[in-house]
Amino acid sequence: MKTALMLILAGVAGSGGEPVQLPPPQTSDGMGLHQALAQRRSVREYTDSPIDLKDLGQLLWAGQGVTSAEGFRTAPSAGGLYPLTLYAAVRAVDGLQSAVYRYLPHTHALAATRAPHVPLELWAAALQQEALRQAAVVIIVAGSVEITAEKYGDRAPQYAILEAGHAAQNVMLEAVALGLASVPIGAFYEGQVKSALAIMEEPWLLIPVGRRMIR
Repeated sequence: MKTALMLILAGVAGSGGEPVQLPPPQTSDGMGLHQALAQRRSVREYTDSPIDLKDLGQLLWAGQGVTSAEGFRTAPSAGGLYPLTLYAAVRAVDGLQSAVYRYLPHTHALAATRAPHVPLELWAAALQQEALRQAAVVIIVAGSVEITAEKYGDRAPQYAILEAGHAAQNVMLEAVALGLASVPIGAFYEGQVKSALAIMEEPWLLIPVGRRMIR
């Protein structure tokens, strides 16, 4: 079973299971912050249209991208410990097969962690919220309190959850700048989400992203 999964992932992520390199993130021009803040809304209905691979990369970079030679990232972290991990459960991204991917900030790449994609499992784990089935991708903000606890002890849970919020807001503002829509979802069964994604970290937020349905 394990061997079969490895072969599937190798086909998804590239020859030999190599990471998928994302297009370089855009760091200039684009929509202004004031405009993105004014336009951000929680959107729960999406079309079936896929999003571009470069847009997925831009969203993940906004959440946890590395922005300096010292390793600092787009979102602040207590003590610079960076306990967060972003995952992307892909349904419809041009140039990328449907699967679950882990974002690798230091190389701005994706590593496939599970095939195939799991929108129905996330939908079931999150009280059957339709946005999770319709979205082109669901970005999962997950993390490990233990990483922060090594320095901050009992304050670690508070700090880690705050960081999840920082990263999520970055992702959602970037979605606006890209002409996409999103919504933060916190109502879900953590154990079911962990099982669906086959991850060890604690999931803190699910962010469906897609093209807005106009009615």
